[in-house]
Amino acid sequence: MPYFRVRALVVLVVLSGSLTVAGPPPATAATPASPSDSLWFDGAPLTVQGGRFTDGQGREIVLRGYNVSGETKLEENSGLPFASVADAQKSATALRALGGANTVRFLLSWAHAEPVRGQVDTGYLAAVAEQMRAFLDAGIRVFPDFHQDLYSRYLFSSGSWYTGDGAPKWAVDAGSYPAESCGICLFWGQNITQNAAVQKAQYDFWHNSYGLQDAFLTTARTAMAYLRQHLTGAEFADIAGFDPYNEPYAGSYDSGQTSRTWEKDLLWPFYEKFRARMDAAGWQDKPAFVEPNLFWNADISTQKQEGGLLDAGTLGPRYVFNTHFYDQKAISGVLMWGKAADGQYAADFATVRDRAASAGTAAVVSEFGHPLSGTVSDKAPTVLKAMYQALDSRLPGASWWSSPSASGPVLSGTQWQWDLYNGRHHELMNGNPDKVLTSGDAWNDEDLSAVDLDGSGNVALRQDARLLDRLYPSATAGTTLAFTYEDRSRDGSTTLTWNPVPSSLPNVARLVGSGQYGVLVWRSGDGTAPTELHLPASFPTASATVVSDLGTVSAPPAYTGAATPVAVAPEPGGTGSRRLLLTDTDSGALHYALVTNGATSPSADLLSAARSELSAWVTAHF
Repeated sequence: MPYFRVRALVVLVVLSGSLTVAGPPPATAATPASPSDSLWFDGAPLTVQGGRFTDGQGREIVLRGYNVSGETKLEENSGLPFASVADAQKSATALRALGGANTVRFLLSWAHAEPVRGQVDTGYLAAVAEQMRAFLDAGIRVFPDFHQDLYSRYLFSSGSWYTGDGAPKWAVDAGSYPAESCGICLFWGQNITQNAAVQKAQYDFWHNSYGLQDAFLTTARTAMAYLRQHLTGAEFADIAGFDPYNEPYAGSYDSGQTSRTWEKDLLWPFYEKFRARMDAAGWQDKPAFVEPNLFWNADISTQKQEGGLLDAGTLGPRYVFNTHFYDQKAISGVLMWGKAADGQYAADFATVRDRAASAGTAAVVSEFGHPLSGTVSDKAPTVLKAMYQALDSRLPGASWWSSPSASGPVLSGTQWQWDLYNGRHHELMNGNPDKVLTSGDAWNDEDLSAVDLDGSGNVALRQDARLLDRLYPSATAGTTLAFTYEDRSRDGSTTLTWNPVPSSLPNVARLVGSGQYGVLVWRSGDGTAPTELHLPASFPTASATVVSDLGTVSAPPAYTGAATPVAVAPEPGGTGSRRLLLTDTDSGALHYALVTNGATSPSADLLSAARSELSAWVTAHF
């Protein structure tokens, strides 16, 4: 979580009012149709090969979605993301149809999984399985996460300004920790390094004091075994892996210990133990999504610590390099005065790509986001656009067309967060009936949910749909060489165009016009399954134009197999969302595709001219 979050009561900078960020008028998700939308190449388990996520057809997979949800950190729904299975189903449908997602990071609570030491609550696990099933049945991949922030809510007094989540009460009682106090703390995250109770509790967990780590690992194994037994084979196939521990931090270092040696001597052995529990629970074919030291990639120099699992060796297919990124400078309100710009986070996300590559595994940015209310919310449209841009490519838009071969792999990521109850909570903070939280995320003054419910109870986006519902290559039949997407999202009334088509491609620019567009360049593999791109709702089939070496089509036809190399099909799960399918019949060949909604019934001459320009551009740069 964005641990530099400003408290509502303490403002470092006096600004003229608060700005909230909203998208277009509230949208309603499509009514689920039939789950028979699945095609023969859908539903294959995810693996890690050659440093990329791959499916059973050998295609490169990109995971995109959201965290569901910070509600797990609260007590109002007993540590579950949703109040009911119906709400989970509503969220799954909307997450596909409105948010363009194919994956969720599904939060779990140790406190609710093991409320009494040595006794796992199977009722809680049963509710978890049912809510998780709502996403799996919608064709959405899931990776569970045992979540913690500030170790546990039970460290905090009923009158505290702050709270935590994670460990059960018995784990806190075992440690006899000092009364929590952060001193003069303006941000909740300062508790991580300044609150003695939080520091000591974290330290004890990593040193297995009172057998705390052993107890957690036993509960994790039981939880994984339960899910393995109570999900169907097809449902379990769509479990992508498991995130063992959210945002790990030492609490405090031993004499002579550094952040790097802490990772080597304490964090990595914990992950190896968790990996063994995964194997014993029947998860041996799924990767562990392991996070390095929380501060390894902080963008404030005084917070940054050496890390990134540098001494873990080659992680390989049994682990995924899993990290978070928030722009703490932007969130602080004082360290970044302006808004984000083209390429703002290219270097930060390149660091993630490079670290995963050197570790021989895939990467996922499992949390990123920005506050949607308060004094810094005016930055959200540009910060989020720049983060998605950096997930799509290593390059700023200004240099993408001139150096596309340096674009790099497309990163997987899950935005924080997707909370149906945003602004409608009823949370007794630290159990205090006199401190009932209703606004925002109801947790330490956070407000990052991409959605809420409108007056009719429908899911509505709180951010620009053009930003969230994105074109992206969800499955590439071969190796992705370059990708970009110009979403034309808005900052207020201003259209943000950071990657205009260059004047050297006049017919492509004319075809795109003022519309959205994406370009994918890939080298074909040995499989027969097509390349897939998620089609946002802003790309209705009748208005979609594809210019590719595989074919040039306006209003692509329905998919019928290799006979329709450029075609559209529903995404699995019956949510009404669609995908573009590009089918090649070769191996090792270079392919490209431009997808745009800017043209209205383009002429054959314009399509032909645009194709000639793109073909020459690809030949020149690849």
